[in-house]
Amino acid sequence: MITPDAVREGIERGEFFLEYLPTVALDDGRCVGAEALARWRRPTGLVPPGEFVPVIEDGPIAGLLTFWVMETVKADLGEWLAAHPGCHVGINVPPIILGRGGVLYAAMKSGLHALRQQLVLEVTERGIPDRIGLEALESASQQGIRIALDDVTLAGANLAILSRCRAHIIKLDRSLVSQITAECPRPEWLAGFTELLRATRMDVIAEGVETAGQAAALRAAGINMAQGFHFSRPLAAEALRAFHAEREPATR
Repeated sequence: MITPDAVREGIERGEFFLEYLPTVALDDGRCVGAEALARWRRPTGLVPPGEFVPVIEDGPIAGLLTFWVMETVKADLGEWLAAHPGCHVGINVPPIILGRGGVLYAAMKSGLHALRQQLVLEVTERGIPDRIGLEALESASQQGIRIALDDVTLAGANLAILSRCRAHIIKLDRSLVSQITAECPRPEWLAGFTELLRATRMDVIAEGVETAGQAAALRAAGINMAQGFHFSRPLAAEALRAFHAEREPATR
């Protein structure tokens, strides 16, 4: 059984590790960053994130895991980020710690604050439910940290959040991308989203891109970045650096 105490003990025993899902520029295939993903390997095998994240996301262990993620990102990628200022790393921020000072403290303590212009805090609409959360995002933005609104489905709640907070990046939910098929290469939402892009001029990362056709349709619509198995599965830090190096010549 997965409990908050079991997660805490797993962190203490060193059972957690990070993988990084590359973010790719759709215009030329460059690797422009990655999203840090927490993984848990118990003696009995890997625990899917869907089993442990919901158990802790509304409790204090969520903060402990987030702080561990920041420290590990700095150890894994700090030198690489410093050497490649055009790359970013995204870190998911749970609702319970947003706006309570913990995120910025963890960024400073880990050393990531020195790389804050390459740091992206990823929050869902649940992650900014109150005034304190909105003020925290504003404060982070003023310090150069970018904010990504995750799992955007273009529903009413998503769009209301976009109007209230200073997000720099929209992460389109994979449920939208999956609607792009050979039979339906330009679903209705894609045409409408192109107009929204023109109005907001926000960066966009499309999640869950699995085919060349999806990548082409998103690029044609003006969406500039993507993640998904069409480009790469989540990678260890060393493999991410190699993936980036392989695609770097595309800029020359």
